Amino acid sequence: MTVRRAPENPIVTPAMLRPSMPGFHVVGTFNPGAIRHGDETILLLRVAEAPDPQHEGDVAAPHYDAASAQVLVKRWHVDTPGLDTADPRVIVLDGRTWLTSISHFRTARSRDGTHFEISGQPAMSAATELETFGIEDPRITLIDGVYWINYSAVSPHGIATGLASTRDFAAFERHGIILAPPNRDVTIFPERIDGKYIALHRPMPEGIGEHAIWIASSPDLLSWGDHRHVASARAGYWDDAKIGGGAVPLRVNVGGVEGWLAVYHGVSQSPMRYALGALLLDGRDPGRVLGRSRTPILEPEADYERRGFFDGVVFTCGLVEADGVLRVYYGAADGVTAVADLSLDDIAAGLE
Repeated sequence: MTVRRAPENPIVTPAMLRPSMPGFHVVGTFNPGAIRHGDETILLLRVAEAPDPQHEGDVAAPHYDAASAQVLVKRWHVDTPGLDTADPRVIVLDGRTWLTSISHFRTARSRDGTHFEISGQPAMSAATELETFGIEDPRITLIDGVYWINYSAVSPHGIATGLASTRDFAAFERHGIILAPPNRDVTIFPERIDGKYIALHRPMPEGIGEHAIWIASSPDLLSWGDHRHVASARAGYWDDAKIGGGAVPLRVNVGGVEGWLAVYHGVSQSPMRYALGALLLDGRDPGRVLGRSRTPILEPEADYERRGFFDGVVFTCGLVEADGVLRVYYGAADGVTAVADLSLDDIAAGLE
């Protein structure tokens, strides 16, 4: 697999952005949704902000308070009995989990797809009780002139999937929760099939079950049913721990076969890392897998992918395609945004 990482990588870093709130600093600019809009590439960046420290040895958890319509901060001393801060992304205490940052979305625009002008203000931010811990990982699907944005809504109730829409990336309309917790990594197809909207999603069962990719259909993008299992982690492969959706699927022709290419993420058990692969899905029945990457199409190799806020991660929510080249925008080490060009022919050759 030939991967052409942009020499400018990482193309978006926390140092490039000012925080949206006083008393906070930007800790992550990653996992953007991506799409072409006119002659521009639009990114909808996930921007994570954390509270500034007040006292040495304190840890803090920001959260949106729906009653006051503002972000509040809860703080503990690191020596608090039972406090678990082993994962830098979360704080666990007395059976409750808090996030150490809160995320919102900002728009970024580019003519060349590499150098972006980034808005100084949020395009969308937490606004409901079900978004208490922020909004994350947007995916953008264009259908009939409307850009539909699905995203993870995070709260003490779990991780749900929210839906919003825009026509111009200036005004956004929310449509509520479309999949209840725990569910994330939703990718909505850009075409109806047999009159129905189609989406891949990733339920997150505990105890019995596994984190796997499923498919569902909807008459209106709001009510989803006809759920079916599509693909699971594979023992002995690079994605042996868990898998989930990545970028919005695109229609392709591979060896004369019409299908859908879905770039997804896979996690390995040892060492633990996030990499990207591809599924080739049937053009008429995208719940049927025709091919799958033997090896990753993109894996953590560059220093900014191997070391960061959470080491060893490449994770995509969006790509654009032109002339057989996939330009994949991805979060690296849960901290920065990078971009790489991959050949569709190379990806197809690596399917089995």
